[in-house]
Parts: sequence; C-alpha cells; structure tokens
Amino acid sequence: LSSVNASIRKGLQMDTLQDVFRIALVGFGATAVMDVWLQLLKRLGVATQGFGLIGRWVGHLLRGRVAHASIAKAEPVAGELILGWLTHYAVGVLFAGLLVFAAGHTWLVSPTLLPALAAGVLTVAAPLLIMQPSMGAGFFASKTPSPARSCTRSLLNHTVFGLGLYLSASLVAFVQP
Repeated sequence: LSSVNASIRKGLQMDTLQDVFRIALVGFGATAVMDVWLQLLKRLGVATQGFGLIGRWVGHLLRGRVAHASIAKAEPVAGELILGWLTHYAVGVLFAGLLVFAAGHTWLVSPTLLPALAAGVLTVAAPLLIMQPSMGAGFFASKTPSPARSCTRSLLNHTVFGLGLYLSASLVAFVQP
C-alpha cells in the first residue's frame, strides 16, 4: 500500500499547466508518429482501419449504445470521421498522461525508452479488450478472419505509439528543457 501511495505522489509531482501542455504535446506527437506508421503500412498495401468507424462507435456511445454486432453496419453518425480523429488524438494524449503519472514527472523532463515502449505495449489492451469487442470484432479480434494477425498488427501499431511517446517526449524535453 505504501508503494502505491508513493507512486501516486510521484505521478502527481508536476508543474501543472506547463506539464499538462508537455503531456499534450507528447501524446499528440506520439499519435502522429503512429499515424505516419499507419500511412506507411497503407502505402505498402496493408489494410488499416479508418477512424470513421471509431467516430461512429463513439457517436453511438454518446447516445448510450456501447456494443454493436458490426459497427460497419451500424447507422452512420454525422461527423463520424472528425469524431474518430478527435477521439484518436484525445486517447493518445490520455495515454501520454497515464505514462507520466506512472513513470513520474522526471520521465517527462528526462525521457527514457523502456517506460515509453512498455506504455505503448500496454495501451494495446484498449482496442483488444474494449473497442474491438464493442465494435463487433470480439475480444482479441476473435470474430475477425485472422485474429492472430489482427492482434499482432495492433501490438505492433501500439509499440510504434510507444516509440512515438519516447521520440515526442525527447523532442519536447530538448526544445523546452
């Protein structure tokens, strides 16, 4: 219990507004790195899911509907593509905040690779355990034609996000020491 309290105190030691701004930059940057990766995959002919379906899911979620048999067959939501992109970046910033909370303020000013990669790998739980089941793809993409390939791709994408966390935090720390 004392280690949990120490971890919470360590995570809360921030210079508030400046650190919130840094976290936002790190999350935004890491998400952008992931998006560059997804665009590269797309150019190489690897199918990637668009963010419109995420926006559709969030739109229905805001109306109280959590789960769908198939989000692709669900009624479209006005502005779903922009809602999907906004959600994607907001979640990236949230994940960056969770990393700083877990690793502490020190990581934000002096980032290291391992915590960022670990955070990236851990964030894969969100699509595999929450989003995909809610969107009709099943836990760990079990209802997709190639669950193992889908899970591996998600893990790789989120590992790239973790690398993006490190690269973005390093850039922010370099620009604003």
